[in-house]
Amino acid sequence: MRILVVEDDHALAEVVAEGLGDHGMAVDVAYDGPAAAAKLGLAPYDVVVLDRDLPGLPGDVLCQMITEWTDRPMVLMLTAAGAPGDRVSGLTLGADDYLAKPFHFPELILRVQALARRRPDARPRTLRAAGIELDPVRRTAVRDGRHLGLSVKEFAVLEALLRASPGFLSTGTLLEQVWDEHADPFTNTVTVTVARLRRKLGDPPVIVTTPGVGYRIG
Repeated sequence: MRILVVEDDHALAEVVAEGLGDHGMAVDVAYDGPAAAAKLGLAPYDVVVLDRDLPGLPGDVLCQMITEWTDRPMVLMLTAAGAPGDRVSGLTLGADDYLAKPFHFPELILRVQALARRRPDARPRTLRAAGIELDPVRRTAVRDGRHLGLSVKEFAVLEALLRASPGFLSTGTLLEQVWDEHADPFTNTVTVTVARLRRKLGDPPVIVTTPGVGYRIG
């Protein structure tokens, strides 16, 4: 799951990004409207956490732009303007959800996860294949009844592979979905993470690798 946090308060943006990242999400950050618009044109996002009061390009305008796209991310407005009228106006602009500051962080996590599940191409909450069952909300993963002790990145890679199953995901796509824009495309971090995930999944092997194509659950 890839998230874009658009917030001009640098400290808050970093706190939100770190918290979402701790739950296995790949998070990019933009501190103003133009930077957010540029990032949205470069990468596919599942959810945009959007402040309304942004320099350069107001969050309201950015929200309206997003709602005009065909394959668009879901929008969660996260703003200090929390009066009922503000909430109504934000939802009227096309936002999919609205959370006022200050907020309770576990609620933010649940709302972002719920929005990602509401996307038209979203899979059911529990992902199943090859004896594996993964619940992104409860953060549980089992294979044939055996609980898997996965790291945050291992869990996110497995989730991405299950969502793509039976298709392949390339190394570049996994970097895009599980890490963030700062990930080094020449790093071997995907290979290392997949190798650790394979060991934890155990036998018989279920991750198929095709050189030049990528990985899939087989």
